[in-house]
Amino acid sequence: MAIQGLPVLSVPLCSCVLIFGLASAGCSDSGTVQGTGGSSDAAGSTSTAGRAATAGQSGGGRDAGGAGAGGAGAASGTSGGGVPSFGGAAGARTGGGGGAGGARAGGAGGARGGFAGAGSAGAGAAAAGAAGAAGSTGTVGDVDCTAMLPTGGTTYTGANINGKADGLNYGIWTNGSGGSITVFPSAHAFSATWNNSSDFLAHVGLDFTSSKSYTAYGTIVAEFVEIKTGTAGSFSSIGVYGWTRSPCVEWYINEDAFSGLYGNGSTTATIDGATYALSMTTTTGTGGANACEAGHTGGWTQIHSTRKTARQCGTVTVSDHFAAWTQQGWSLGSLSSVHINVEVGGGQGSIQFPVANVTTTSN
Repeated sequence: MAIQGLPVLSVPLCSCVLIFGLASAGCSDSGTVQGTGGSSDAAGSTSTAGRAATAGQSGGGRDAGGAGAGGAGAASGTSGGGVPSFGGAAGARTGGGGGAGGARAGGAGGARGGFAGAGSAGAGAAAAGAAGAAGSTGTVGDVDCTAMLPTGGTTYTGANINGKADGLNYGIWTNGSGGSITVFPSAHAFSATWNNSSDFLAHVGLDFTSSKSYTAYGTIVAEFVEIKTGTAGSFSSIGVYGWTRSPCVEWYINEDAFSGLYGNGSTTATIDGATYALSMTTTTGTGGANACEAGHTGGWTQIHSTRKTARQCGTVTVSDHFAAWTQQGWSLGSLSSVHINVEVGGGQGSIQFPVANVTTTSN
């Protein structure tokens, strides 16, 4: 809450086995629909004595772009096989790695969200040669920016609401007259309405009950599509939101707002190809007692990443924001929650999230 606080957080898993020299398919995060990777480019040219490298296989899974082919092995070297993309060290959100070619570099990964992933290095034993061709463009994290809100949801109205739908936790918090949230039994989506004179939050995502750092959950990704109407009072924030415990930290990744993004800072970081302003403040109120460790009293820390250019659809690598804050020396405790969130300081309005999903690569 920009002024006050909120609830508290469970998880999927994805792993891929990469056998070196073999082009195994990638995989998508648990709980997500596997998308099709982009197609591979042609293999690089052959050298006088080496064999031509085979094209890198297109990566499977929601994050894979096509893998570029490696160049041919040089002189007497033999070329390596294509290396597929996978949701892991190469980036759960980046394009596929390039095909390996001799000891040369792999091709660049397929673009995702407009940002190209780096190619995996070639693995042969020959001398260095030309880089493999770039992979073809993948989808924007499989986020369909034209998605429409599903039907058949259940609406809850009140001032303090918490529950679970389709594997995700949802809730409302307000210190005013309340509002409503609609969630769906078979879709990671929600909508909310408010007619409020005070702070109102509605959110859907993952709650975590273990005392683990964010690093224990691997790559944490949030995907959203939003359509807003009406007004939002004195301030608003649309994006990703949550808490940590010990220390008590309320954090925001501000992607959009009704009238001007909330939160600034002189420190910046480039995440998911965009510039974010980073800031840390302290606040007081009732939120910390509600959302942090039992018996919490006094103030708590608020951390913001505010996107320089607002957007209404996209993929947010939440764990990269956590890492950027940690680099500033800002302490984060045990991860408590990661939610797609709307917060408004009053007004009368509504918002739809046809896509509102949070995933992790480890549990």
